[in-house]
Amino acid sequence: MKFKCIIFDLDGTLVDTIKDIAASMNYGLESRGFPAPSLEKYTKIVGQGIRKLASLALPPSAQDDQTVDAVTKEALSYYKDHPAVYAAPYPGIVEVVTELRMKKVKTAVLSNKADSISKIIIAKLFPPNSFDMVIGEQPNVPRKPDPTSTWDILTEMDVSPREALFVGDSEIDVATAHAAECSALGVSWGFRGRKILENAGADRIIDSPAEIIELMNIRYS
Repeated sequence: MKFKCIIFDLDGTLVDTIKDIAASMNYGLESRGFPAPSLEKYTKIVGQGIRKLASLALPPSAQDDQTVDAVTKEALSYYKDHPAVYAAPYPGIVEVVTELRMKKVKTAVLSNKADSISKIIIAKLFPPNSFDMVIGEQPNVPRKPDPTSTWDILTEMDVSPREALFVGDSEIDVATAHAAECSALGVSWGFRGRKILENAGADRIIDSPAEIIELMNIRYS
């Protein structure tokens, strides 16, 4: 069975966004008098939405709802004004997405990043019409690893879960794929690394974007 659709995670999969994420959250933290975590720490705690990131970036003694909400608000405001200062697609990704489109493969982006920022980053860094759908975190919609948004994408594209490949760099993406009954393809070049993906149960892990094209006609789950 050929895969008819590929759903990509954004941060750490399509685009290296970690410096912009860190800059935005650090702005929020420092505006409230809190220290900025290291860039390495951010790679370990991103992926669950900006409010959760704010909570994890704060000292344990300051993780009350009021403080988390205040830092989140400041960070989100900064990020909206500076969505892609440092961000860049991973080498080879734009070419792979372009080839997928030429092969008439349906493509989507599903991120736990705010919907508006996700759309801005994709529009800035990829050619027009690179993806059929780009969806980020939205109010009243459960974020990954809940499968709701994945199923919405598949319904919109008229594709069954078995015909879809979910590509991501984190344990959250693997869990999302499994919850939606899609194949889970892990990418080792992202924020989490191969070991995390192996432990999460990724169906397969690749080291180069070009391998996505090679796998399009192969089922491995």
